[in-house]
Amino acid sequence: MKWILGTVGLLVLGLVLKLGLLVYAMYVLLGILGLSRFFSRSWINHLSAHRHCDRDHVEIGGTAATEVEIRNDGRLSIPWLIAEDTLPREALAQIPPRLKADGQRLTLARLAPGKSMTVRRQVTFLRRGYYQLGPLLLETGDVFGLHRRFRVAAEPRFVLVPPKVLPLQGYNLASRRPIGEIRVVHRLFEDPTRLAGIRPYQPGDPLNRIHWRATARTGAIHCRVYENSRVAGATFVLDFHEPKIPGAGPSPSAELAIVTVASLAHAVFLLGQQIGLVSNGRDAADRIRDEGWSAPFASRGAARTQATAATANTRLQPVVVKTRKGEDQFGRILETLARLEHSDGLEFHEMLEEAAGEIPRDATVVAVLGRVTPATAAALGELARRGFLVTVIVVSVDVAPPPDWAQPPEWARLLLERNIDFRVVNTEEAVTNLCAEAIVK
Repeated sequence: MKWILGTVGLLVLGLVLKLGLLVYAMYVLLGILGLSRFFSRSWINHLSAHRHCDRDHVEIGGTAATEVEIRNDGRLSIPWLIAEDTLPREALAQIPPRLKADGQRLTLARLAPGKSMTVRRQVTFLRRGYYQLGPLLLETGDVFGLHRRFRVAAEPRFVLVPPKVLPLQGYNLASRRPIGEIRVVHRLFEDPTRLAGIRPYQPGDPLNRIHWRATARTGAIHCRVYENSRVAGATFVLDFHEPKIPGAGPSPSAELAIVTVASLAHAVFLLGQQIGLVSNGRDAADRIRDEGWSAPFASRGAARTQATAATANTRLQPVVVKTRKGEDQFGRILETLARLEHSDGLEFHEMLEEAAGEIPRDATVVAVLGRVTPATAAALGELARRGFLVTVIVVSVDVAPPPDWAQPPEWARLLLERNIDFRVVNTEEAVTNLCAEAIVK
């Protein structure tokens, strides 16, 4: 547009001053600009690109091969074409990086009519995540560089990399639920098939609990007493609110928290128990679906920023995998953990309030936290007061368990005051040994 405005201005000046040579030159330049605009638009519109990726599910350390075929479907030869295949910039810029790529990122070529070219890359995934490969950014223009056209092509492919799952030593989740301070009246918390004994009748006891033989033998009404029901399975509540996990998204503590949940969920799944997940993080698939990947742009740099830049992770709705049994239940949780990103929207206590209806009472609530705040401890204490069996796992690579628990740190006192059992995890080895004793007593 600047060239056109400048040329028109000089043309008007030549006409006013009757400078024939200048007028002739400006007419020629306007013609070149018009043809450049026409050909550039024709070249970019007749380009087609198709992406192929050999894998969409890769283990940590695995490699996926991706190739993009670019074809000139027009009748005119394209004098120059720049093709740039994009990868998530945040994943490449992290230290250490989350992935690495081999092959040409940027390709410059000439494309004859009906001909095609292929851009190939090998991508190695070093950490868990949900990675977007692509889209392809295309740029072409006239031979003088006066007019350039840009386009996003070859829809991206997405590769899921699940987190590491560690074997645990002696996991035992079947534990008795304590009666606590609140009288529970639901049959859920007693097992009518397991008789613990008999006792004298008390006002309010239902008739179906009366032990008629003992009543006839003693002459006084006696009632059956059943054992407390056993807690089966676990609902894992993961705090992925960014300020609560020390460091940014790729921090060791955040990744260790993911590994902890994945390993515990796998152990419970192998026991044939129900498992579920609640988190205040954000599902990357939902983010991509909401934001999309294609948008108009005025330069290849702007397109690269649009395609690869990270956006604000605000989310006001928990990510929930409902607690249940099933052959594919662990797979759902593993995929959700792979896609989970940090969020700045929903804090832990707000998440518990929002997702309270999704947490069943017959499963242990295993809260995996990066930090324990008064609000977090109060929310967990309220769960315990309502009859839930709660266990907390504090994950931080920067904090080691103090040698003397007689003087616990402030965060530990917050949990001890509410009689909440907790563990500290600071290495993968600690995850492996986390359940050498029963996690729930």
